[in-house]
Amino acid sequence: MDQRPVKLRTPAFKAGLLVSAAFVAGLAVGPVTEAVERQFGLRLGFGYLGIERALADDSATDKSQMYRLLALLGDVIERVRADYVEPVKDKELIENAVNGMLTGLDAHSSYMNAQAFKDMQVQTKGEFGGLGIEVQQENGFIKVVSPIDDTPAARAGIKAGDLITGINGKTVQGLTLNEAVEKMRGPANSRITLTLKREGNDKPIDAVMNREVIKLTVVKSRLEGGDVGYIRLSQFTEQADTAIRKAFNQLKAESNGRLRAVILDLRNDPGGLLDQAVAVASEFIDRGEIVSTRSRRPQDGQRWDAKGGDITGGLPMVVLTNGGSASSSEIVAGALQDHRRAVLLGTRTFGKGSVQTVIPLPGNGAMRLTTARYYTPSGRSIQGLGIEPDITVASTATEVQHFGPERESDLNRVLTNSGGTPQATLPPRADLLAIAKEIPAKPPENFPAFDPAKPSATDFQLQQALVVARAMAESKRASN
Repeated sequence: MDQRPVKLRTPAFKAGLLVSAAFVAGLAVGPVTEAVERQFGLRLGFGYLGIERALADDSATDKSQMYRLLALLGDVIERVRADYVEPVKDKELIENAVNGMLTGLDAHSSYMNAQAFKDMQVQTKGEFGGLGIEVQQENGFIKVVSPIDDTPAARAGIKAGDLITGINGKTVQGLTLNEAVEKMRGPANSRITLTLKREGNDKPIDAVMNREVIKLTVVKSRLEGGDVGYIRLSQFTEQADTAIRKAFNQLKAESNGRLRAVILDLRNDPGGLLDQAVAVASEFIDRGEIVSTRSRRPQDGQRWDAKGGDITGGLPMVVLTNGGSASSSEIVAGALQDHRRAVLLGTRTFGKGSVQTVIPLPGNGAMRLTTARYYTPSGRSIQGLGIEPDITVASTATEVQHFGPERESDLNRVLTNSGGTPQATLPPRADLLAIAKEIPAKPPENFPAFDPAKPSATDFQLQQALVVARAMAESKRASN
């Protein structure tokens, strides 16, 4: 199995799909460069920063335009440093310029300063300080992508789709995402109040919490009825694959050999590391492609294949998805669907079909740059589209309205969907059991609200997944 990192001209720290900049090099030539060198104490070498080589391939007109634009940037920096109403730190000025350049490209490229880069590295290892929420920025506010199970945020009742409008009584408007996240961090046991805007509530909601050191339990599992193994994966950290394998082995032992089917729950899983997506999918697929990537240069494209060996021994499998299933979750769901290894049940996924590569930069910061699109084994690009389940089942009787964007296609500066097969969705499955036609598309009006303490009784999608899983198991037993 090819697990080389995505090829780049710049050394890459890790290629990963991350639930949502380079230093603006060489400001100008001639007098402006000399002025910047004098004031910043920098040696602005075009060759070092890769600009000279890039310009060498352009026409003389393009090269001249690039020099003029770099001169413009230098002039703006000089004017801000000289005339802004308050002194501005050089570091802050440059980092803001760099982040603006990257965030202007698409919804997922960004710059991380040294602290943000360090926090990201810690988070992908599965342990970090804070509240336990995945967030992204949209329209000036901070949107909750997903609260993480068993964290202060989850216990405080924060929900996916909530908009964080204030932190400790002060608005988040005007803050970058990194600045907002830094304000939400703090020493363990310190108190914080988040002000939330939630659909259906006319008044702001204040969520009061104590910060904790978050140790992610990325996999939870239990036996349903003694014969169906339920495995929930909340995030693709470095422990994901190992935790999946351990959970399955425990379920197999607890069932005393009576395990008949497996349910993999990827709902509200915002993704994570690409290599973990490949590894998790490989646990359930004997052979064949898991995912491929295509970059700007054809020679940088890659393909990852299954390593061989289905840990379940071919047990019937159902995968739960919803609009919060993104990125790495979609890689796994797409591979299992394309190989007809599992039946997908739930609602359409988020639709993030791009790869971000984290590239360390001088000064210990890093840039998160969109470097490729990924494609399912059948050649589909799900960018902006998502994956349609084989059996559509809503979680509630009435559609839940959301503030702001609900899926990738709702974001600003969305990467186009291109390069895949003309058929964006697979044809309907001909091998689905008759029971699939009897599965209701939504719960009855009087169905109880979801209660985390009673998931089997209040999770309608899970209930329908159990019906399908047991029907598949019975069909398999009858055919043997």
